[in-house]
Amino acid sequence: MEQNGNTADQTRQAFMEAFCLLYAKDPIEKITVLEVSKKAGYNRSTFYQYFLDIYDLLDEVEDTMADYICENRESIDMYSNSFVSSLVELYDTKSVYVNALLGVYGKQHFIEKLLSKKKLNIPELNLPDDNRFKPYLIEYHISAVISIFQLWLHRGKDLSVDELIQLTADLYKGGLSEAGVES
Repeated sequence: MEQNGNTADQTRQAFMEAFCLLYAKDPIEKITVLEVSKKAGYNRSTFYQYFLDIYDLLDEVEDTMADYICENRESIDMYSNSFVSSLVELYDTKSVYVNALLGVYGKQHFIEKLLSKKKLNIPELNLPDDNRFKPYLIEYHISAVISIFQLWLHRGKDLSVDELIQLTADLYKGGLSEAGVES
């Protein structure tokens, strides 16, 4: 029996969301196909119609989110609509994914996946590809912004979105003195 595209997309989405709910609480080594299938409301055989194993499902979730971030970085200006604002928008639409990928068990793995994307556009680091500092600056930028965003979520969004964006932009422009947090 052939599934239509919409039903297949919904089923795939159900598996991905169920996995993310589990991955936000447990390391991947403790998550089973059976557990994901039950949480998604399907059986194991349906899981295997979409994914090879739990690691294949993790790759799909990470690729989906990394691609989404890359696609939304195309026209970003550091001082008006930053990477932080794209993360906030992402959180507003895909919080289940973000909580899992930026959680205790997913953060480093996801950052590595994001940094490996060739189409990741960081206009605020518009440096020639042969600049020997570029990989370090990209790593610093992505890691710092994701860590600040993760802390903001952990603290219950205790700053407004505008304050968070402004703080991050100020830190990149001039460090602590620009952010107005010098002692």
